[in-house]
Amino acid sequence: MPLGKHAHGLVSNHNPLINDLLNAGKMSSDRAWELPLWEEYQEQLESHFADIANIGGREAGAITARCFLSRFTKKYHWAHLDIAATAWVGEPRKQKGATGRPVPLLMQYLIDRSCREVATTTVIASSAIIDENKR
Repeated sequence: MPLGKHAHGLVSNHNPLINDLLNAGKMSSDRAWELPLWEEYQEQLESHFADIANIGGREAGAITARCFLSRFTKKYHWAHLDIAATAWVGEPRKQKGATGRPVPLLMQYLIDRSCREVATTTVIASSAIIDENKR
């Protein structure tokens, strides 16, 4: 729980996706903070017993877990929100109840994305109409 209960940890392999999620968090007041996915963290997954270890030890565990996943998702754009501290009311595992987070951030992301899709479709449709009028 590197960021406490105030911000989600965000790790991604795609900068535009990072920016979209960070902006959605700001708009929805359900903020996230980008955690690094640097190559140096990959070294913690080296193993004497297997091709790779599935945990990188105690140091930077949230980041090395994402490094492990990144090795299997190279052809995909992905993001991971660490909600271990933000999703629960009070002390995790001591009180019942969830905060509902990161639902506001994810809903805002989907709204933003759908608006962008509609705008792109409208521009494409408008271009087609203009091309038709040139004939």
